[in-house]
Amino acid sequence: MGAVYFYHLTRSPVEETLPMLLGKARQAGWRVLVRGRDENRLRWLDERLWAGPEESFFPHGLAGGPHDALQPVLLATEAVPGDGFTCVMSIDGADLSAEEVQASERACILFDGTDPDAKAHARVQWKSLTDAGCAAKYWSQEDGTWQMKAESGK
Repeated sequence: MGAVYFYHLTRSPVEETLPMLLGKARQAGWRVLVRGRDENRLRWLDERLWAGPEESFFPHGLAGGPHDALQPVLLATEAVPGDGFTCVMSIDGADLSAEEVQASERACILFDGTDPDAKAHARVQWKSLTDAGCAAKYWSQEDGTWQMKAESGK
């Protein structure tokens, strides 16, 4: 059973933090589903990931393509059941269920710390997921480096 890690983005935007987390997930050998709420935003992110530095490149794709089942990282607006994802990352307020968290090695929720609505939504997600029995960790970069600030469960 996995855990959900909340990443409170205060110094780096999602387009900088996501590649770092994807790199760590890929080093662990995980297949990753990145779930967002807006297809245009995912397309923009897809272009950013393709244009990143060569040393940090990793293959990925947008959901709906002919090779979705082969993508080590897939960007999607919906859950993609049964495709062997070991890590699910939520951006821009996309919801994750307790079942998804428990079925994965790791789930990550990245939220914009400068947006009051995003912070409020992350609080609701924390309560909902921990009340459902999911282990959770809250990470913040307020002081410039990532530090774990809270933990719930195993």
